Amino acid sequence: MEKRTVLFVDDDELILHSLVRGLLDAPYNILAANSCKEALEILQQKEVHVIVTDMRMPEMTGLELLRIAKKEHPHIIGIVLSGYGQGTALQKAIEQKEIFKLISKPWKLGGNFEACVQEAIDHYNLQSKSKRFSNKKLKKCKAKLREEVRISVKQESKRRIERGKLWLREKEKN
Repeated sequence: MEKRTVLFVDDDELILHSLVRGLLDAPYNILAANSCKEALEILQQKEVHVIVTDMRMPEMTGLELLRIAKKEHPHIIGIVLSGYGQGTALQKAIEQKEIFKLISKPWKLGGNFEACVQEAIDHYNLQSKSKRFSNKKLKKCKAKLREEVRISVKQESKRRIERGKLWLREKEKN
């Protein structure tokens, strides 16, 4: 299985650098952006599987970033970091499955934080596998349907030919 890519987005460069340094040995590729604009530019250039974003940033919220990202890349799994608790918008986003997880600040690398990111990657992998299975199943169904249509058309053609022959015999008798 290919190595997945996680994009970390935070306007606080110290937090961003500590994330990147602390996760150097992680079993996934790490990208970092210190603004939502930079994150969106990265998404245009690289395949990203999980976005871990701060909630409050100057140009837009992390939730807004995830909504924009998911319009172009619906497969992306989103995690929001927030030091402000679960506001109504965040609670609604969690309930509507717009975000995969909410991690409250302060958080520590290791333990729950890394487990949460790995869980998001596992969730992405499961979705991807399910989609491949569905596509494979769909292809089989289409092939079976094509064959059934082919057989049906062939049988209908034979019936029409027989009806045509019958009609000719009746015409010849008259």
